[in-house]
Amino acid sequence: MSDEQNKPVNEQELEAELGVDKEQTMTADELEQAMNEDEGIARIAQLEAALEVANGTIEGQKDSVLRARADMENARRRAEQEVDKARKFALERFAGELLPVLDNLERAMQVADAENDAIKPVVEGVDLTLKSFINVVEKFGMVIVDPQGEAFNPELHQAMSMQETADFAPNTVMAVMQKGYTLNGRLLRPAMVMVSRAASGGVDTQV
Repeated sequence: MSDEQNKPVNEQELEAELGVDKEQTMTADELEQAMNEDEGIARIAQLEAALEVANGTIEGQKDSVLRARADMENARRRAEQEVDKARKFALERFAGELLPVLDNLERAMQVADAENDAIKPVVEGVDLTLKSFINVVEKFGMVIVDPQGEAFNPELHQAMSMQETADFAPNTVMAVMQKGYTLNGRLLRPAMVMVSRAASGGVDTQV
């Protein structure tokens, strides 16, 4: 064995060598920690991206649900409107067929002699029938248009004639020849009326 091999190891040199090893070991730990941090950051970024995609999917599904709900509500409203229109149209036709019956009952009351004891019970029966009939049709939205003494309204009245008079203001309904009727706010039949006209020398207003 040579003298170099038997030479005692210098403690400083040993510590220096150990110091280098320590530094190398600490650097490896730091590197591993840095790698772990990078992996954590990458994982967080990946999760955030996945969360963003999930949120976008949820928002898209939410919009789809809202649109579907709106479409369903619109369809329900359209169906209700169609049913309502069909009901009103059917009722309008039926009510129109009833008008001649009402007219005949009213004419019967106008010509009947209520003072005649022989027919008085019949007159009272017709009167009760007419009132009951009117009560029934009013329950379904029918309203009588009887504009006696009112201003002429071309939307509800039909002028059959005009007459000069000083007893009424111009364009006033002097007489109702036939009553009109509305149904649920719609004109079923206009009232047939006689309209006043300004007397000669006065100012007349066009009907």
